Amino acid sequence: MSTDTTAGEGAARAGRGKVTLDDVHALCERYRTWGKWGPDDQIGTLNYIEPEMIVAASALVRQGKVISCALPYDGDGPQNGWGGRVNPIHLMLQDGGDAAIGAQDHMARLRYADDAVYMPLQSGTQWDALSHVFYDGKMYNGFGQEHVSSTGAGKCGIELTTEKVVGRGVLLDIPRHRGVPWLEPGQGIDSAELAACAEAQGVTVGRGDFVLVRTGHIAMCRARGSWGDYAAGDAPGLSLDSTHWICGNEIAGVATDTWGMEVRPNETDEIFQPVHIVLLVNAGLLIGEIFDLERLADDCAADGVYEFMFVAGPLPFTRAVGSPLNPLALK
Repeated sequence: MSTDTTAGEGAARAGRGKVTLDDVHALCERYRTWGKWGPDDQIGTLNYIEPEMIVAASALVRQGKVISCALPYDGDGPQNGWGGRVNPIHLMLQDGGDAAIGAQDHMARLRYADDAVYMPLQSGTQWDALSHVFYDGKMYNGFGQEHVSSTGAGKCGIELTTEKVVGRGVLLDIPRHRGVPWLEPGQGIDSAELAACAEAQGVTVGRGDFVLVRTGHIAMCRARGSWGDYAAGDAPGLSLDSTHWICGNEIAGVATDTWGMEVRPNETDEIFQPVHIVLLVNAGLLIGEIFDLERLADDCAADGVYEFMFVAGPLPFTRAVGSPLNPLALK
């Protein structure tokens, strides 16, 4: 892993107002992988995963324990309407009442229930597709934003990753590492802290791994009895400096328990969500958000095992720019 720093990188640690647009652009250039896997590649860092890595990850299943990292998809979720995102709306198409009043009497003896759901694909636990974010008119691998139209993503759609998100997972429990129940909004996590947390937990992180970073933001909301401004508000998260550790270790994907993965307020006012610009657009890294890591964190703390097989394929919505999922840690 590369550990050298520049003046801009040091500024990234200092906090909001200390980072310039030039610093962000320097990180973009440094960690850009466009063309690394060919001019037509559309899955980015998922290319790091080799078949033997999946075989090795399967050996981490020793207890037969399965832990979901998904938040329930229901009306009690964190969305508040920002950007048109609402919580899932569950509707019944047929129910016991329909059966009771004879609406299904055209069928011999059998009666049934059926349902439907409306939801923005990024309203709960979700992956960002590489087509989710543009910068200067480009998405990952230099594809133009015009490839995402009213019919969806013609390049880098989420369906291209449905068989790719399997491998070794590692939880980095930052609040427990700090000795606090959760990180407060606005607190950033840098490369040094990610490395120190991994060392303290006795795990190494390397090529093709999926790293789940717990900030405790969901735990904070639950303790306070309200989602508050969880969606689009201030939050703890990854700082720009964290991109050195993330990209230096060549991980396949990173996910957090916050709405937007990176620290908010952002470290600069010159660009919205700058870590997304570095990691998603330029590095081609799979990003996950709104992962519920509380049960997994408690389990890892109890048995001291912070690595597991990770199975987290998105739903294969054709040409979608994001997808809900049920990420599973198998121990």
